[in-house]
Amino acid sequence: MESAALSSRIALSANRFANHRAVGGDRSSIYRRRSTNVAFPIVITAAGKGGVLDRPAEKVSPGRQSEFDVKKSRKMSPPFRVVLHNDNENRREYVVQVLMKVIPGMTVDNAVNIMQEAHVNGMAVVIVCSQQEAEEHCTALRGNGLRSSIEPASGGC
Repeated sequence: MESAALSSRIALSANRFANHRAVGGDRSSIYRRRSTNVAFPIVITAAGKGGVLDRPAEKVSPGRQSEFDVKKSRKMSPPFRVVLHNDNENRREYVVQVLMKVIPGMTVDNAVNIMQEAHVNGMAVVIVCSQQEAEEHCTALRGNGLRSSIEPASGGC
């Protein structure tokens, strides 16, 4: 990246300070003397082309996606349903506990409703999410002894 340094001088008139009088014992005796001009050097740095700053390049570690790519893949991937199937081996309270443990943000009320729907209808949709998340949730439910599967969600969420 190229940098160009422009230097200029800004002149400050001493007249601004001339009206200020130092009081006895005041350490600002600098204002008692008159000087013609005081100049301070200023350096202005311009990077990029024509003085416009370039957007910094996003640093991405090898084997890791950028934040934009992750968001894009979440939006672009088709939704999948995680389906809970009724079984006669697990108690209803246990099913509710597992749902709350495995699914992030699952409330007691939602878990009870899902459990009851699976008990009455034979199956219930637990969550609609990306395929990767659906597979993870399904594996976690199965790991806790519940019957579950995933299927593509037709018509979106």
